[in-house]
Amino acid sequence: MVALTEKTEKRLTIQQVEIAQETTAIRSLDWDRDRFDIEFGLQNGTTYNSFIIRGEQTALVDTSHEKFRQLYFDTLTGLIKPTEIDYLIISHTEPDHSGLVKDLLQMAPEITVVGSRVAIQFLEDLVHQPFKRRIVKNGDRLDLGNGHEFEFVIAPNLHWPDTIFSFDHKTQILYTCDAFGLHYCSDSTFDENLAAIEEDFHYYYDCLMGPNARSVVSALKRMAELKTINMVATGHGPLLSHNVEELIGRYRTWSQTQTKAETTIGIFYISEYGYSDRLAQAIANGISKTGVAVEIVDLGSEVDLQELRELVSRCTGLIVGLPPASGAASIQAALSTVLGSAKEKQAIGVFETGGGDDEPIDPLVSKFRNLGLITVFPAIRIKQTPTENTYKLCEEAGTDLGQWVTRDRSIKAMKSLGADLDKALGRISGGLYIITAKKGDVSSAMLASWVAQASFKPLGFSIAVAKDRAIESLMQVGDRFVLNILEEGNFQPLMKHFLKRFAPGADRFEGVRTQPAENGAPILNDALAYMECEVVSRMDCGDHWAVYSTVYAGRVSKPDALTAVHHRKVGNHY
Repeated sequence: MVALTEKTEKRLTIQQVEIAQETTAIRSLDWDRDRFDIEFGLQNGTTYNSFIIRGEQTALVDTSHEKFRQLYFDTLTGLIKPTEIDYLIISHTEPDHSGLVKDLLQMAPEITVVGSRVAIQFLEDLVHQPFKRRIVKNGDRLDLGNGHEFEFVIAPNLHWPDTIFSFDHKTQILYTCDAFGLHYCSDSTFDENLAAIEEDFHYYYDCLMGPNARSVVSALKRMAELKTINMVATGHGPLLSHNVEELIGRYRTWSQTQTKAETTIGIFYISEYGYSDRLAQAIANGISKTGVAVEIVDLGSEVDLQELRELVSRCTGLIVGLPPASGAASIQAALSTVLGSAKEKQAIGVFETGGGDDEPIDPLVSKFRNLGLITVFPAIRIKQTPTENTYKLCEEAGTDLGQWVTRDRSIKAMKSLGADLDKALGRISGGLYIITAKKGDVSSAMLASWVAQASFKPLGFSIAVAKDRAIESLMQVGDRFVLNILEEGNFQPLMKHFLKRFAPGADRFEGVRTQPAENGAPILNDALAYMECEVVSRMDCGDHWAVYSTVYAGRVSKPDALTAVHHRKVGNHY
């Protein structure tokens, strides 16, 4: 992701553009949003895209975030009277796309809302007023006239259970909402500059779509039945027009790789209860960092119990979000199926969902333990509105579980390296450093030795960061951190402290003397020197990221002291 300069005021703007015959995009540009649903940070803002299609009848695809209420409706009413809109197609009901549906229906109560059965159910709870509706299934069509015939593709779990795609056979535009999107705000309507967006495109996939890789593969199969797709009109970021085949192909490659993973963890939760969706997503992000496949199942939607049994039985680990105690019989049946299909020695993790009516957590944990499952992380208890630290705790818990289920594979990989090569590679030495970072209220740290200067102009260096490190999510492009350099002969206390295995959400700096750097990250008082740095780029190196950063401030506390050196004997681990 390309770093932007710091901004002092939040900017919200609107762009309207004709993207095809009788088709207008209304793009709500949120230039300065720096995170999305707390789970992952944004460097380049985001957009919320809405579309008007005019045939003999008129359809509106999605609305916008409620923060754009005035700007959006000023733009929409300048293009069309709301009462002239015949259909509102709901791709899915997440508030960033449906935040203005209630307002629109109050302006034009005769509009027919088109969506999946689940979307219509969710929307009833969102708008609290009667509305006309049309429930669509995969392959159903809606003819607006003048050739604009819409065909619907059911795409559940991308990334909500109610998602549909809509394909206009006249313009050959596929409206996909979250899928194939990215959080990237610019005046460019389309994807003409692939190099500028591809890192954000991949990051978005990893955060939102990767944990639902099997659902992506299923959606791609349904998309293959459509005619040629000339454009993908996404709900976030630029519309895909110049690189349609390339970027759809990347989704296919990434998802097929995920589904072929040797190890799978299943997450079972109720998406529309409490904070389940965001908490589950944070846990899934943590698991994905370990290279383990994730399958997310919403027990509140229509679930085939036989398919659920098969999934649970082939999972190496299970994570369950507590359902409401007063939940529907179908939810209780699904949860009972998970319990009845669980196997001895599977890993298990349980999290509260903060809905106010959670099932008691301890009895559920005991049931899994009595079945012989192994609890890998302490039950996550949600007693108040989740914060950044709550979501970070969930991510770390997911990473811990992912590391636990792959421990045998990791040991096998270490042993596979030839003895001579292993010893030779181990002769590469490095210094000893502590990387510290802070973003919002979340802070983290790690011991590092794979650090090397990489450039003079600008002053820059590289760090190798394992993908499953907790600090990795705080070292995206544009993030700032501190490189603390340890002193030869005086490094043992700090090294021992930061080598500890911390529990999810634990304070890495408890008992350590620190002071804040200008960028907010902790400076270790007992370090030999420190440098304040900013991440410029990242290169994928398999199980590590090579992170290139520039230095803009620094200080040495003991000019005559030497940097601590780390000597290894083997190259297959640190």
